[in-house]
Amino acid sequence: MNEYMNILVAVDGSSEAKLALHKSIEMVKLEENACLHIVNIMDIFSIDEDDASYLEREQQRIEDLLNSYKAIAKEEGIDHVETHIKHGDPKVNISKQLAHELEADIIICGAQGFKNAEHYFLGSVSEAIVFTASCDVLVVRRNM
Repeated sequence: MNEYMNILVAVDGSSEAKLALHKSIEMVKLEENACLHIVNIMDIFSIDEDDASYLEREQQRIEDLLNSYKAIAKEEGIDHVETHIKHGDPKVNISKQLAHELEADIIICGAQGFKNAEHYFLGSVSEAIVFTASCDVLVVRRNM
C-alpha cells in the first residue's frame, strides 16, 4: 500500500468537497504523522477587477470555510492540518503548482463542485486534476 504522508484536499464549499474532506481525514488517520493540506484556489480571473469589496468578501468566505474544515479535522484527531488559499485557475494551480509545492502524495477532490455548468463547456476541475497531476488522485463521488 502507498504511504500518503502529504494529503492535499481541494475544497470549494460544495457538498462534494465536504465529502472529499471527510475521505481525506479517513486517509490521514491511516498514516502516522501524515499532514492534511486543505486548499482552495480563488479564481480571481472571473471576478471584476473593480469589485474589490466582492473580492474581500470572497476571501473572507474562503478563510472561514477553511478554518471550519480545519476545526473538523482537529475534532477528528488530526494534528497536522494546514490550510492554503491561492489565486488563479484551479485547473492548473492545484495539480501543476500547489501539489508540487506541498510535495503531495495524493490529491483528493469532489467529482463536481460549484461550477457544474462550466463542466459542460470547459471540463471539470476534477477532470483536469486527474489528467495533469503527477501524483495519485482520488475523486470522491456522492452516492447516487
